[in-house]
Amino acid sequence: MRKLIIAVVAFGFSFGNSARADEGMWLPFLIGRNYEDMKKHGLKLSQEEIYSINKSSLKDAVISFGGFCTGEIISNQSLILTNHHCGYDAIAGASTPEKNYLDNGFWAKNNAEEIPVPGLTATFMIRMEDVSATVLKELNNSMTAAQRAAKIKEVTDILVKDATNGTNYEAFVRDFYDGNEFYLFVKETFTDIRLVGTPPQSAGKFGGDTDNWEWPRHTADFSMFRIYSGKDNKPAKFSSENVPYKPKHSLPVSIKGVKQGDYAMIMGFPGRTNRYLTSYGVEQAVSLEQPKIVDVRAMKLEIMKKYMDKDVAVRLNYSSKYAQVANYWKYFIGQTKQLKANGVADKKRAVETDFLKFAQGKAEYDNVLSDIDKAFTTTNSIVYLRVYQSEFVRQVDINSLAYMLKLSLDASAKGDADRAKQLKGNAIDQAETFYKERSMDIEMETLEEVLKMYLRDIPAAQRVGLTKSLSEEGVTAFMARLRANSIFASEERFNAFMADYDESVLKQDPLFILIKDLDDAYLKATSEASVKEATEKLQRANRLFVDGVRKMQPNKKFYPNANSTMRLTYGNVLAYEPRDAVKYDFYTTIDGVMKKEDASNPEFNVDPRMKEVWMKKDFGQYADKTTGKLVVNFLSNNDITGGNSGSPVINGNGELIGTAFDGNWEAMSGDIYFEPNIQRTINLDVRYTLWLIDKVYGATNIVNEMKLVK
Repeated sequence: MRKLIIAVVAFGFSFGNSARADEGMWLPFLIGRNYEDMKKHGLKLSQEEIYSINKSSLKDAVISFGGFCTGEIISNQSLILTNHHCGYDAIAGASTPEKNYLDNGFWAKNNAEEIPVPGLTATFMIRMEDVSATVLKELNNSMTAAQRAAKIKEVTDILVKDATNGTNYEAFVRDFYDGNEFYLFVKETFTDIRLVGTPPQSAGKFGGDTDNWEWPRHTADFSMFRIYSGKDNKPAKFSSENVPYKPKHSLPVSIKGVKQGDYAMIMGFPGRTNRYLTSYGVEQAVSLEQPKIVDVRAMKLEIMKKYMDKDVAVRLNYSSKYAQVANYWKYFIGQTKQLKANGVADKKRAVETDFLKFAQGKAEYDNVLSDIDKAFTTTNSIVYLRVYQSEFVRQVDINSLAYMLKLSLDASAKGDADRAKQLKGNAIDQAETFYKERSMDIEMETLEEVLKMYLRDIPAAQRVGLTKSLSEEGVTAFMARLRANSIFASEERFNAFMADYDESVLKQDPLFILIKDLDDAYLKATSEASVKEATEKLQRANRLFVDGVRKMQPNKKFYPNANSTMRLTYGNVLAYEPRDAVKYDFYTTIDGVMKKEDASNPEFNVDPRMKEVWMKKDFGQYADKTTGKLVVNFLSNNDITGGNSGSPVINGNGELIGTAFDGNWEAMSGDIYFEPNIQRTINLDVRYTLWLIDKVYGATNIVNEMKLVK
């Protein structure tokens, strides 16, 4: 699932039957609320061994990898284990047609061979703190949304400053439960990260898009990196003088294996769930937003693949981009289907009925659901504009470059010279990578085809400037003019323009004019009085709805939506039955890899080196003690979502047994509603990881770093 977006849900727990161990994204510093239940499910550790400020604990071995995935420290030399799809961009970036690490794999035999990855980060969580009382005492219900946001920023800026004074740490405050609580997070970020090892993508991406989000699975979704620090063990910019960071804690690696019912705990940084979304939001997502995202992404994928199949260099440069687009493309197909199949809107309506009963006679909850209903009805008209703003203006790379300069111009017009200068610098940095890695054929064709879609989908009344008069038939002529004249159409033109920057020239550029008009159309629509009023009322109504739901069930333990902060989920290794007469076991083996092999399909190629060792049945100490087979992937009922990719799966003794990398197709509505009977996390068994490193690719130096528990 590339950026693993499985998200298991919320309402189910928040408003359904009694709490279950497998549901919930819990904050580690509040884990005492769940500790007794965790012990019942097999946990052997103390609370302090999971989360501690003053002593080594599990939290100190779990990192936010690049800000988009999770990784774990598995040696006292800060060796990082994460998913292959998390390291994909770094692996592709280090590859060339001559040194094709993406296709052939890479294993550093010593520190000197490790490859620096510019821009990649590893962030540790130092501590967490509930600051709700401090923030909430400064807020009141008479505030407008803008006043409330300004006051929150004022208070949290002080909290952040106090938390970081005299340290090299950073901090931030996030709201939880839709603005009903606030927590402070203090972190430490390292920027010298180096690639240590990766299997070829025939293993790391085995099954490709076909198997993405599917079970049974047979994917070796892992890659390895290392954190370097200054000699004082503190973060430092890249230098040949830097040394491997000495972590506060590293996870022992268990090769004892897993069996049905074993305790399984996952720690990581889940990105986003929407567990408290109402039925009105579900209906908008299913009927409007998600189908349009799928349409636009399908076009992008078709164009990228056409050119990637023709040229290895283009494929390497676009592999990561393609994988990201494809992952969410399939995700939204699946989520839309499963929201319908699992009757999620009806389940939400049942919760809303209970809320209305609870709210009777309580003035603070008057009009909450009606305001939510009206807000979604009002914003239905701008959903397509919102999709194109994200998928077209910001995520098509050549458009994104022009958009950066548009934002710079906007800042300049407002008199914010510093902001304008910063954005211009960002554009220069972005351009350096863009022109080096991107294909102008792909960028221009994507621009042309998605622009045609925009003109078909957006009513003329909502368009601005050029797009108001431009017809779908006129796009070809417009693109010819853009190719011939735009400063963005080549690196030479762009660099020449930036060397002699002139706002008047920029304002006449055809691509800039287009992006300005697209952005202005979006801003105009979202700034309309009715939309602004609906948005503000929705924010307030959501806050009160969540507040009411929690109060109407005072004996329940509630967890907040994911928001890229560290969470813990616990449960068990568990099989499942997705539908009548279909039963899935909890694990797969390497024999299944070989049965899926298809030399004519790149998604199901098998590395001959792997096949050779398999044929010898040389599994060594990594074979399952009970069956003698080599286990590849296994299932657990943990609650994860995007951002959890690469998260450690930890047994009851605090030992690593696998890495989480995907979710199952039948429960893709999980970001919005938890389905306890079918929600599963797909994990890579660490024994398969070690077998590939050791037996297949001979990188025993890497295995020797780890503390293996036999």
